[in-house]
Amino acid sequence: MSFEAGWYAVAIADGLEPGTSAGTRLFDREIVIWRDESGAAHAWEDRCPHRGMRLSFGFVRGDHIACLYHGWQYDTAGQCRYIPAHPDLAVPDTIKVTTYPSVEAGGLLWIWSEMTAEAPVPPPSDFAGTPVRSLYVERSPETIASLFSGGIAGPFEILSPTSFATVVEGSTVRLELQPFTAERTALHVVQTEGEPDAVGIAGWAEELRAVLESVPLSELTPEAHLARAMR
Repeated sequence: MSFEAGWYAVAIADGLEPGTSAGTRLFDREIVIWRDESGAAHAWEDRCPHRGMRLSFGFVRGDHIACLYHGWQYDTAGQCRYIPAHPDLAVPDTIKVTTYPSVEAGGLLWIWSEMTAEAPVPPPSDFAGTPVRSLYVERSPETIASLFSGGIAGPFEILSPTSFATVVEGSTVRLELQPFTAERTALHVVQTEGEPDAVGIAGWAEELRAVLESVPLSELTPEAHLARAMR
């Protein structure tokens, strides 16, 4: 299977505190997510236009993020506003970081997968839930989606090509798939129903990772799917 352009969860929202930044990947593209000191989150290409330094290595000051290398500062629209080596320079509008649309819903930070000023479809609907953890699995996103949709990893309800739900000890758990790289997948685990049980669900997630990483690829063949359907 292949994944289309769309909204993808890339982080647990509460894990990104005001005044901080972090690096992530989507389809192996490097992305910086950062939260300004007013609490608004942003997602950009993780490259300073000057020398290509990762902005996720930089620092946030108010509503600007500054590159660690030479201190160039960018506002929340991605526009460079200040160059320390030339403090009186009127910075050209062409010096700008490419941005991704982003939104928070269900306790997660989502970004539109294409670099554009505005996403062509509405963001994901908010849903009640408590994020538990993010899980990184050393298998391709396509493999992980097949394991869920084929019932190989257990009984999962398919909510969308990248959203899955199951029941863990009486609690409903939702998993949002992030295509991290060609061979690595992130799963953001959210409890949506049941008594709070972060410890129990986190332990279940570790067991799930072991299963997902150990299933032979032969289990994904059409013949294997047919054999399971006829049991």
